[in-house]
Amino acid sequence: MIYVDFQKIKNNIEKTSFIYREGKVKEVIGLTIEVEGIKAFIGEVCTIYNEKNNSIKCEVVGFREKNVILMPLGELVGISPGCRVVPSGRALSVNCSEELFGKVLDGLGNPLNGEKLKYGALYSLDTEPPDPLKRRRIKDALPTGIRAIDGFLTCGEGQRVGIFAGSGVGKSTTLGMIAREAKADVNVIALIGERGREVLDFIEKDLGEEGLKKSIIVCATSDKPALVRLKGAFTATAIAEYFRDKGKKVILMMDSVTRFAMAQREVGLAIGEPPATKGYTPSVFAMLPRLMERAGMSDKGSITAFYTVLVDGDDFNEPIADAVRGILDGHIVLSRALAAKNHYPAIDILSSVSRLMPEISCDEHKKSASIGRDILATYKDSEDLINIGAYVKGSNKKVDRALEYYDILEKYLKQGIIEKAEFNDSVDILVQMFSQVS
Repeated sequence: MIYVDFQKIKNNIEKTSFIYREGKVKEVIGLTIEVEGIKAFIGEVCTIYNEKNNSIKCEVVGFREKNVILMPLGELVGISPGCRVVPSGRALSVNCSEELFGKVLDGLGNPLNGEKLKYGALYSLDTEPPDPLKRRRIKDALPTGIRAIDGFLTCGEGQRVGIFAGSGVGKSTTLGMIAREAKADVNVIALIGERGREVLDFIEKDLGEEGLKKSIIVCATSDKPALVRLKGAFTATAIAEYFRDKGKKVILMMDSVTRFAMAQREVGLAIGEPPATKGYTPSVFAMLPRLMERAGMSDKGSITAFYTVLVDGDDFNEPIADAVRGILDGHIVLSRALAAKNHYPAIDILSSVSRLMPEISCDEHKKSASIGRDILATYKDSEDLINIGAYVKGSNKKVDRALEYYDILEKYLKQGIIEKAEFNDSVDILVQMFSQVS
């Protein structure tokens, strides 16, 4: 005998609306589309059907009196006044599953090669960060495979770090080294606003076959609409959250925060926000913590995040760099001067800091790193005198020590792109280097 719960069916029918409202395009100004005749919420996905009945996905970004303001998640070609607009009643989400490994996705989470993904868990692109009281404390180091970082700027599992550099100083190469060698279960890599040429270069040259096997790449190149570039960062973060909820140790990399901020500036200016600091709208500085606070520890797993920041004109105090430094748990500065001397990775130890290194490193490691920093600082202060031959050996004990150890320390900090460096070996070499130094 089959039992049918008619009351449950009746309740479901009563809750279901069989009427949906359509709107129409009123006007298009720049990047925005003004629509009349619909009710929608901020972030809701709507579909516009153009004159050829082709569908164009859009998102609600604001309101003007009784009309709704949309921005496209595709091209505006073919849209004209009077085109049908149908709201979906839902916000953007991404289909997450183990099937994503090794895939290259667009800014909305769809495979770039057109492959159809099997149904997995749907994760909203815009979610709340973990409860501050449920975040586990960061107690363990996360090996990155880069000696300069593991030795002097030790990162913790669940830490969020910024990599600051001008153009062409080695940000992508540094990310590729971390992706290949870091001890993590999953890499989620967001390439936001990159040149189309550089995507395949990064995958084949910097990431390599070994790194790609455990990686998921979300790519929104510079030619894509501002909203797609913006959503690419949230898509990558949502995928990282999916794997963190499964108890995985996740590394999230984003290149770059600056282009993410530029995309949000485009959106803000298009909907009428006033420009504030150096042309950036207030929503840019509200969006940065909203994105970055989602990374880190939870009660299930961890997301260790590396965000690159492209500093304009090598100005490390420009607004985005300054805002990001205040949000993250550490920053790694790549120096153009070091890169010009063929010193790679071009990490400026003296300008960089890991806020969690004192809590996750042993006393010997911290002492050795402190001595190394002192030697680098002393040599830098006296470099001009040393180079012109004006310094007389024996005049200053600290300078003598710096002269003795500087070349050894430089050799330690330099590392080839494909050179592997185990975390314990990097720490042991550093400790042994300064074992006789008081």
